[in-house]
Amino acid sequence: MESVLGVSGNQVFLYPASDLAVVVSEHNPAEALNQKSGVDHARVIADCFQHSTVLPFRFGTVFNDDDSLRKSIRSNQRQFLGHIDKLRGKTEMHLKIQVDDCCGHTAGKHLPADGAGREYFTTLRENAARQRERQTRARAVSFQMHRLFMPLDEEVSCRLTDSGKMMLDVAHLIDRKGVERYLNKFSATCAVMREYQMQLSGPWPPYHFVHRLTCGTHSHSQQPAVVVPIPATAPPLVVSMPEPVAVLA
Repeated sequence: MESVLGVSGNQVFLYPASDLAVVVSEHNPAEALNQKSGVDHARVIADCFQHSTVLPFRFGTVFNDDDSLRKSIRSNQRQFLGHIDKLRGKTEMHLKIQVDDCCGHTAGKHLPADGAGREYFTTLRENAARQRERQTRARAVSFQMHRLFMPLDEEVSCRLTDSGKMMLDVAHLIDRKGVERYLNKFSATCAVMREYQMQLSGPWPPYHFVHRLTCGTHSHSQQPAVVVPIPATAPPLVVSMPEPVAVLA
């Protein structure tokens, strides 16, 4: 990890914790986290992803000292190991699919301010009907993509853009060995389904498929990088970290 720099160019450490290791760097709480910090965080995760299965921590999580980090890993160890087993050898592909609004660019009407009367309930029904139509269209497109790409798992969200289009964000979890096949399928799909505007990015670390921590609470000034499994044959590691310092992912 000597060639990898963390947030604000700080050195990155591999912090062992039982069967896991946490990639961390020191952080000065007086320094505000900004967009560049997020890019630094993502770069460390991407580099680790080239060598091992990773569980990315949410950007903005910092531990005040190594004892807080150790307690958090210990309390969530079973959950982390379960996620690693699920995500080992997997990667994420991200599709953005833009389709015409099935409601004909009709924006939802604003409800009357008085919140009562025939006009209020008529508008409420019309808006609900448009929402159902859009959800049905989004599910149909999502199902179509699922049948084409056959992912191991998926996360789908949909929103209405300012231009009146429906934008589907689709995250597909696939086997890392299947990336080339996925790319070929995407090229073939774009050639056939010209009614959709599609964009593809990846392979990425499986951001969408790592559940948030369910145990432990940390202050908003805290953040770690990734959790990686330690091979059974790995020698013991000892990483000394000055105290008190914040550990930044």
